[in-house]
Amino acid sequence: MPVVTETSLRISSSAVRDALKRGDMETAERLLGRPYAISGHVMHGAKLGRQLGFPTLNLRFDRARPALGGIFVARVFGLQDTPLQAVASLGTRPAVEAQGRVLLETHVFDWRGDAYGKLVRVELLHKLRDEAHYPDLDQLTAAIQKDGDQARAWFAQLARQTTRDRI
Repeated sequence: MPVVTETSLRISSSAVRDALKRGDMETAERLLGRPYAISGHVMHGAKLGRQLGFPTLNLRFDRARPALGGIFVARVFGLQDTPLQAVASLGTRPAVEAQGRVLLETHVFDWRGDAYGKLVRVELLHKLRDEAHYPDLDQLTAAIQKDGDQARAWFAQLARQTTRDRI
């Protein structure tokens, strides 16, 4: 098969996996022609996020070892007519379980509703950091708050950039 390129990037599944592994979501998006996304039906979880003040949409991830993991700026489709801003964690949740299974947990900003059983698509737009273990729930809560603040700031910067590009 002939080599397909986008600008100077060679497009291949290996290149996409490599970009995802590095957390380079911008390159992965250029290679895919769209943001990397995970779709699935929202399932019940342990409700720890809700107890901490950050309710999450939980999606099981079928692969034992996904190409990427960590904390991401995200956008959620399927809950209303327009996409919703969010922060997401993809991984084994070392702060909660020692041997957890891979799960995508997504906290949607400023949205309340019943999403259980709904089919959603979560786009992972920008990696904030790797997963981490926290010695107690207070430190975990502070980290989640910081992640949410960083994700909101990322969206605000994107909006400013988009406004400048239109002018």
